[in-house]
Order: sequence, then structure tokens, then C-alpha cells
Amino acid sequence: MKKVLFSAALFGITFLSAYRCIAQSKYRTGNAAKPATQQNTTPPTTTPATQQQTAPKTTGNSRYVNANTKGGAAKSNTDTTIKNNNNTTPPVTGSSRYRPGNNTATFTDTNKNVTASGATASGNVTINYDTTIQGGFDVKPEISLRNNYAVDRSRAGKDRKPLEYEDIREDDAIFSTFVWREIDGREKINQAFMYPGKDDNGDQRFFSIILSAIKNDSVVAFSSENDRFTKPLTASEVMNMVGGKLETVEVVDPVTGTVEKTVTKKALFSPDSVYTFRIKEQVIFDKESSRLFTRIIGIAPIAKQVVAGKSGPRVLFWVYYPDMRKTLSKFEVYNPKNFSSRMTWEELFEGRFFSSYITKTSLNNPSDLTLAAMIKDPLFRLLEGENLKQKIFNFEQDLWAY
Repeated sequence: MKKVLFSAALFGITFLSAYRCIAQSKYRTGNAAKPATQQNTTPPTTTPATQQQTAPKTTGNSRYVNANTKGGAAKSNTDTTIKNNNNTTPPVTGSSRYRPGNNTATFTDTNKNVTASGATASGNVTINYDTTIQGGFDVKPEISLRNNYAVDRSRAGKDRKPLEYEDIREDDAIFSTFVWREIDGREKINQAFMYPGKDDNGDQRFFSIILSAIKNDSVVAFSSENDRFTKPLTASEVMNMVGGKLETVEVVDPVTGTVEKTVTKKALFSPDSVYTFRIKEQVIFDKESSRLFTRIIGIAPIAKQVVAGKSGPRVLFWVYYPDMRKTLSKFEVYNPKNFSSRMTWEELFEGRFFSSYITKTSLNNPSDLTLAAMIKDPLFRLLEGENLKQKIFNFEQDLWAY
């Protein structure tokens, strides 16, 4: 019984192998085999004798090898030139993404603000693209056409106004010093400075909020030459600053090898590239109220600039913080714990809900140098900054008697 079953299995395997070989031979024959003639069920049409062609011979191992053969002779793969009756190459007509129409003298693309003029004799048109996109900063905020919340927040933030500062008389300020700090948005406690969410008032990144205040709330930006707000900048100058440099790129036609258009553009300036903010503040002890006040004077965004292959910080501009308070009271800070318990940016700065490190101080600094100029080791710079914080704290504590 086992021998019968084994013989039946062996016969089945042999039969399947033979059937597969027969099926493959229908589409692939040897080099010496000629293809079988195919019967055409459609009635034959009468053609002139000059147009009748003999069937090509099969030279490959597939039915697709006849694609480049005609009349039994192989065509050259590089002979792709179309010629007319005069045996000359006709001019290429039409338009494509690389070649505009030959009879086009002026070409305008309303989607990209593209304008071109000056058609040459050969029909080529040089197109100059101006894609000065400000990295999304110059885009108007998209307003929700329906309520984006489960509760009515139509009036949220519209009537907010910052509280007026308590007046400090100069005679009551028995102690005062200036401190420069830097906020790094990459720290976990400062991640709200880089929150990329969108709202009805625009981008929620802090740098975008500063630009919104300059464009929409008439907040004046000042040059970064110094931090005393001496040279004001216009809104267009600030937007050109964050737009990058103009770059001209030539686009070459892949067929003819000629330059058909030049693209002039500005490098995109990502909001995420600005994650450091410098703060200038003054620490004052008021003997009238026996309190130590810390008043922020100005804020400056810092970007990374590459010079001679080395990356270094670059202060873009300064804004006067008291002018910014009205705008900061309209924007809310991202709260990862509870979305309904968000504070405003003005409350964040006044409540000191951020982490920073000291980079410069007027305390015991007759040469007006930064800590980076005095201390080369970055670790010791951080330790010196903590030492300065402790000195200010000890001054306030030493005024009290227990």
C-alpha cells in the first residue's frame, strides 16, 4: 500500500513539472525557435505594397524583444530625434514644467507671483521667480468659522488688560542692579515658548507672538546694536531680517542644456530656529514697601548664525517689555496639565514661571563684560550665575532682623 501511494505522489509531481514547462514555453522560446504565427480574427485590410512589412524575427527569449526591431534589423536605442522632410530637427513646441510656450512673451503665475518677459528668437523665455516667503510669519491667522470649543469662549482674552505697575520712587530705591538672563526654550520647564499650536490669534510660539505684536499692535522693535533702545526698526525691516538672504538658482533644461529661468528666493526662516530669548531686567529694593522688585525692561530673540562654518548666537532685535504687556495679556500659555487653567504670557513673566541663567550683571562688573568674556568654561559660568542669584537673595535676607 505504501508503494502505491509513493508511486502516485511521484507521478503527480512529475505531471505538475511537465505542465509548468509546457505553460512557460507558450511565452518564452529559445533563440533558435521561431514564434508561432498568430491568427487574426478581424478581416484583413488591403494595404499598399510599399507599406507591407515582413514579420520580425525573434532574437530574444521573450515576446517583448521585438519592441526595438523593425524589418528584422534592430533599431538604435539612441535614435530618438524627430526629423521633418528637410532632414532637419524641428523646433520643440508646446509648454511643460521646464519649457514655456514658444510664442509666449510674458508669463505670469498668480499662485507664486511669477512674472517673466523677454522672449528670444529661439522661443526661450527667462522666468524670474520671487518667492520671498517669510517662513509663515507673514500669514494672517485663520479664524475658526465655528466654535472650536465645547464652551463659549468668544470673548476670552479680548477685554484683558495688564495691571499697572506699582510706582517706585527713586529715593525709596536703596538698592538696584541690572541683570541679563537667557531663557532656553529647549528646557522642559520652558517648552511653552516653543508650543507650535494654532489659535484664532495665530501661532502660539513666543517668537511668533513677538512678531505679531510688532505687526498688529504697533510695538516698536529696536536695533540689536545696544540694549538701550536707541535705534527703532520698522515692521518691514524686521520681517526682512527673519526672511533670510536672497538666493538665485538657475534652472537648466534637461533636453537642450540651456538655462531657461532663474529662481530668486529667500531661505525659509523656521520659527523653531529661535528658541533662546535674552531678558534685560532691573532688581530694585523699595524701602517704602520693604520689597525686592524685579522689573523686566526688554526682551530680545536670539537666532543661530553660521559664520565661516561656525554657529554662533545672533541677537535679532530688542522690544521694550512694557510695550509688550498689552499683547502678552491676550495670548495664553500652553498648560500640559489642564487646558482650562492656562495663564497669560504677561502672568508668566510677572510670576517668574520660567527657568533662566544669568549671562551678565552690573554687580561688581566695572568693565561691563559678560560672563562668557570673563569665564571661558561654560560650567563655571553657570556656577557664577547661580552665585550672583545667591548674592541678590542674601542682600534681601540680610535687611531683616529676627
